[in-house]
Amino acid sequence: MAGWPGKYVIGLTGNIATGKSAVRRMLEHLGAYGIDADALAHRAISLGGPGYLRVARLFGEYILDEDGQINRARLGRIVFADPEALKALEKIVHPLVRQAINLLVQRAPQKVIVIEAIKLLEGELRAACDTIWVTKASREVQLNRLVTKRHMTEGDALQRIQSQSPQVEKIAAANVVIDNSGSIEDTWRQVVEAWQSTLPPAVIPREEAAPVPAAGELSVIKARPKHAQQIADYLAKVADHKVRHSRMDVLEAFGEKAFLLLQRDEKVVGLVGWQVENLVTRVDEIYVDAQIPLADAGRMMIGEVERASRELQCEAALLFLPKTLARAEKIWAGLGYEKRTVESLGVRAWQEAARESRPADSELFFHQLRKDRVLRPV
Repeated sequence: MAGWPGKYVIGLTGNIATGKSAVRRMLEHLGAYGIDADALAHRAISLGGPGYLRVARLFGEYILDEDGQINRARLGRIVFADPEALKALEKIVHPLVRQAINLLVQRAPQKVIVIEAIKLLEGELRAACDTIWVTKASREVQLNRLVTKRHMTEGDALQRIQSQSPQVEKIAAANVVIDNSGSIEDTWRQVVEAWQSTLPPAVIPREEAAPVPAAGELSVIKARPKHAQQIADYLAKVADHKVRHSRMDVLEAFGEKAFLLLQRDEKVVGLVGWQVENLVTRVDEIYVDAQIPLADAGRMMIGEVERASRELQCEAALLFLPKTLARAEKIWAGLGYEKRTVESLGVRAWQEAARESRPADSELFFHQLRKDRVLRPV
């Protein structure tokens, strides 16, 4: 790849557990189109993926689960302890990932693209980037994140950290360095400052003023971090009162998801929390005031989620609905969603998305957004 005309590409890298994904999502909130190269690599070797058979044959039955899926933890223990094995794996996976990235960038309507890749600097993808951003964090922070958030043993976590090149090498190659050791607010500040000061003005998206709704009319707005307190107040009102929702909790959530607010006369009367990972949209929070017709609220909020999801080239949308909302099956069916089990989704990436994101005591509803898939099965 030699870059993409008309696109400004941010290459985002950093060692494991330094907060790359959180920074990518922040850039997405600012208007960039985000690509997670590591997630594409996982899809490339999933059961039925274009790299599955070659990897399974290379490393043998040891790396397979009972259902034939490649166990990434077992594979990781092999390749992160053997540099030659890692090179052999990358020789299979990297060309497939580059093809997928090329297709996604060409399709994306956004001018700014951010590609998150842990091996960005080691491959030819680096030459396609206009600027390199690197995240950093202290080893203590890395270790704590791997143990508490990814549930690794301390031994496995240290092996992962030690298998990577020193952070100083990546920092030396960076145009922008984001120190992600502190608070989420501090990270947000660094990202916004770098976005405003380093990107060419011509590529920064301009936010058009939304039309002012008539009195009593419902409207949907995309929430920004400045709405964090408003979101916290609404969640405190409508969610389980045993769960505390502070402004800082919401800011932390912005590192993982986006929010849409349903408003009437500038008052929040509904909320959707959703995220896109691995080309799958997951709606895991949805609240609607009792006096608002659910059919109207659903049509407006889910319609906006789908519009944005199609722009982000998502293949499928998953709704995780509390039982009180799931009973209104006709409303969701009218929006194109059907009640499903995880197993019935068929595509591994969709099943994994459902298992990873599904809240307890929720019902799963599914809608396929596009037929053509970036990493086609073989």
